[in-house]
Amino acid sequence: QDAEVVRTRDPERLAQCDVVVDVGGEYDPERHRYDHHQRSFAQSMQSLQPTKPWTTKLSSAGLVYCHFGSQILAGLLGQPEDGPVVTALYDKLYENFVEEIDAIDNGIAQTDGEPRYALTTNLSARVGHLNPRWNDPDQDTEVG
Repeated sequence: QDAEVVRTRDPERLAQCDVVVDVGGEYDPERHRYDHHQRSFAQSMQSLQPTKPWTTKLSSAGLVYCHFGSQILAGLLGQPEDGPVVTALYDKLYENFVEEIDAIDNGIAQTDGEPRYALTTNLSARVGHLNPRWNDPDQDTEVG
C-alpha cells in the first residue's frame, strides 16, 4: 500500500525496483520480475498451476494475477487463501476477466476466423486511451 509506482524502461532504474511489471524483458518470480515480452515466453495459467484448465498465454497482468491473485482475494475477503470461496472467486475472475486481458495483450483473436465485431470499450482499449498517441510530440505519460 505504500509502494511508489515508477514508469520507466531504463534498465538501471528497473534494477533498483523491488517489483517490475510489463517491462524489463524477464520473467523471474523469485526476483519479482513479471514481463511477458520475450520470444521464449509461453507460460499459461495451466503451465504455472497445472490444476487450472486455461492455456491462454499470460500477459504481465495475468502473471501478477497468477502469483498474487489468491493472496489478494483472501486478504480482501478475510478467507483462507486455499479455501473454497477464494478458489472459486479466483477461477471465476480469471475466466471472466483476466483471461480476456491476457488474450488481447498477446494478440490472440477473439474468433478463429475474421472477427465479427470490434471491441472498443474493453479494459485494454480504455487503458490505451490514457497513453499518448504514437505521433504525439509530448510522450510524457505522467502528464495528467
